[in-house]
Amino acid sequence: MAVETITLAEKPLEQTSEYIASLKSRRSTTIQPQVEGFLTRIAVRSGEQVRQGAVLFEIDSAPQQAGLAALESTRAVRDAELAYATQELARTRTLYAAGAVSQRELAQAETAQRTAEAALKALDEQLRQQRTELGYYRVTAPSAGTVGDIPVRPGDRVTKSTVLTTVDENDVLEIYVSVPVQQAPDLRIGLPVRIVDDRGRVLATNTVTYVSSTVDPTQTVLAKAALVDGRGDFRADQLVRVQLVWRAAPGISVPLTAVTRINGQYFAYVVESDGGMTVARQKGITLGPLVGNDYAVFDGLRAGEQLITGGIQKIRDGAPVMAGGPPAGAPGAAGAPRG
Repeated sequence: MAVETITLAEKPLEQTSEYIASLKSRRSTTIQPQVEGFLTRIAVRSGEQVRQGAVLFEIDSAPQQAGLAALESTRAVRDAELAYATQELARTRTLYAAGAVSQRELAQAETAQRTAEAALKALDEQLRQQRTELGYYRVTAPSAGTVGDIPVRPGDRVTKSTVLTTVDENDVLEIYVSVPVQQAPDLRIGLPVRIVDDRGRVLATNTVTYVSSTVDPTQTVLAKAALVDGRGDFRADQLVRVQLVWRAAPGISVPLTAVTRINGQYFAYVVESDGGMTVARQKGITLGPLVGNDYAVFDGLRAGEQLITGGIQKIRDGAPVMAGGPPAGAPGAAGAPRG
């Protein structure tokens, strides 16, 4: 029976673990009002991109505007009082120089002028505070980003503890990976972190930038990786599949098409010489993870053996075979990179 074979050779094999990770924005802001009142306007929609300083919400500020108008009217009175006290002080000083008034009357005029001046300054401070507080009735974006869910509606009464929405900047994301505490000793800064799709195809590769020094209640250790590769392709709070690449060591890999499974045990066929003949010899193997189209082999095969990759459905252990090369377009050795 003619069969297709390849020569096994060692190559660096990666030891990886796969996890479900989440993406968090390093610039995620929870928007809460600094005043209480009724919402009169929602100026944005969920998912909308906003710039820094853009108006997000407006809260009814009619009572505060009325209070501000009253203070501004009072300021006109205080300003007139200060002008009058200043004039009186100037007149009293002239009379005092001429000996027409006493030292006591001059002191009273100076006190009246300072009192009017202090009253005006106090009112100006009240006005400044009132204008500042009035600005809080227009809730603005503290940074540019994407608006999150908006759980409130116009007419709702909000307090300082009410969450209006969130603003997340998707250009500054981090990968949050929770690693079981048993594997935590292998965690270190610089470990490769790959985001992969459902087929195992690599979408982005970054490196671990932070490892927590504590264990959380779920007995996992948090590792973070700054999302540089793939920036702009993902969103905050998105769940992704990631692979942590622990290390790479020389080893053997075989195509998945060369592996058979019988009663839960994995086998592969190799070509051996037996009495001047070449026969197929079935060997039990211990497999590692599947990387692309190849299985890592932990035990059962060695470099230099001729692995049968084609025609294994028609042979059995000890069957005479005629070894041939791999089909056109296939790699010459299982240890060589596969496309």
